[in-house]
Amino acid sequence: MKRGIQMTHFMDSIQQAASRIEGLDPDLLAIGPVLLEHGAVQQVAPYLKDQDYGHVAIVADARTYDIAGQALESSIQELGVAVQVTIIDPDHQGDVIADEASIIQLILALKTHSSEVVVAVGTGTLHDIVRFSAYTLNIPFVSVPTAPSVDGFNSKGAPIILRGEKKTITAIGPNAIFADLDILTKAPAALVAAGFGDMLGKYTSLFDWKFGHLAGGEPYSEVVAEMTRNALQQCVDHSDEIAKRSSEGIRLLMGALLESGFAMLLFGQSHPASGAEHHLSHYWEMEFLRLGSRQILHGAKVGVACAEISRLYHQLADDSLVPVAPALLQAIRDEISLIPDEQTIRQLLRTVGGATTPEELGVKPELLTRSLNEAHLVRPNRYTLLRAYNEAK
Repeated sequence: MKRGIQMTHFMDSIQQAASRIEGLDPDLLAIGPVLLEHGAVQQVAPYLKDQDYGHVAIVADARTYDIAGQALESSIQELGVAVQVTIIDPDHQGDVIADEASIIQLILALKTHSSEVVVAVGTGTLHDIVRFSAYTLNIPFVSVPTAPSVDGFNSKGAPIILRGEKKTITAIGPNAIFADLDILTKAPAALVAAGFGDMLGKYTSLFDWKFGHLAGGEPYSEVVAEMTRNALQQCVDHSDEIAKRSSEGIRLLMGALLESGFAMLLFGQSHPASGAEHHLSHYWEMEFLRLGSRQILHGAKVGVACAEISRLYHQLADDSLVPVAPALLQAIRDEISLIPDEQTIRQLLRTVGGATTPEELGVKPELLTRSLNEAHLVRPNRYTLLRAYNEAK
């Protein structure tokens, strides 16, 4: 790392966990600095200068440019570094979407200005656009989150909409993260609730990961699972503080989101943080796009979907309908018992002011039923209980 830049303390636990994973590529954690503190954005321009970048691109949407992009542009220019800003265009519904149009818009801008590094100033969707575009052009990107809304800031996976279908494509993670609490604590309550919802989804994703390992032979890491559980528990234990959007509450939430992202990075896939609840969320998103409806925040969908999957999985366990070999049945039922029931999950969502039911999201009963029958097809390579149940019908 360059002089004057310090990693935040939670990186120590990440590195300790990494040391317990046999055969791990040490370059996976070759990221730095990772700042989660007040005034972190003020370190971005000096970092870029120290790295000797001559042509910097800032990517934002209209709102996040006003929040942080404009000031960042000025601070980079003041250090004599050339900077070009790209504002990603919204679709006809007014939403910024990680689709072909946004990606081509950014790739053309980066090539036109011979950009050497891209700074993503925004939330999850904008980071997905940036990470895929930077990966395509083989240049690095830097993360400046503007809200604690998702756990994908530091992952390598880029969920992209291609011809109306959601595809997660392996791309690159950021070279550095500057998460400024002065910015994050001012994020709208809905975005904070979405980040909390994304974390609650780990209840069912961790189960599905264990299920896929026991029943489907998928790879598994208890070290990474423990990291994810600890991050989730931090959020649940401090839900009241997160609901207040206090500095400490937002620090805990953002730290948990980053830790979840690092867990995915260490494992190399999104299993720790993405199970059937994410498949429902993606299915709903694609349906909204097909109908030309406004998009719902990713984490809001994940939180509600987590409650729905909890309801289904507990019902399957209670009715002895879990489709596994008899020798595995008790182990799977024990794992399901670790998932809070749907009412507990809905109450946690309610605590932070998030949506609690599909109806609040505009997901009608017919769409909910269809998604419970078909959402496993979004990621056919994942062996979730939702997939096993539908295939056994």
